[in-house]
Amino acid sequence: QVQLVESGGELVQPGGSLRLSCTASGRSLETYYAIGWFRQAPGKEREGVSCISVDGAKTVYADSVRGRFAISRDNAKNVVYLQMDSLKPEDTGVYYCAADNWGPVQNQCNMRQDLADYWGQGTQVTVSS
Repeated sequence: QVQLVESGGELVQPGGSLRLSCTASGRSLETYYAIGWFRQAPGKEREGVSCISVDGAKTVYADSVRGRFAISRDNAKNVVYLQMDSLKPEDTGVYYCAADNWGPVQNQCNMRQDLADYWGQGTQVTVSS
């Protein structure tokens, strides 16, 4: 079992920055888990934002955030980060992290929600002036 807790969401002005954290407990992420960040805006379906492989070598970004967001991980601390810069009002939503067990494959990830094994409860990000 893996428990995930997101943190770092808050109200920020357009153009501002936030860093979200996804902290895991119960089992080391370093063993098998790629991590994805997803978000759900009011009235919309949840969508993939970014993912990072177990070894951190591969990262993937949605077109809407590429160049503004950066995902990273610290396996020693069991934490995955999402640095969000140049925030826009359309980035508003609840942000979730999810763990996906890739077994021995260390260098791949994807943003398929149906393959995620564990989810956090989410953290609210609001971008507004």
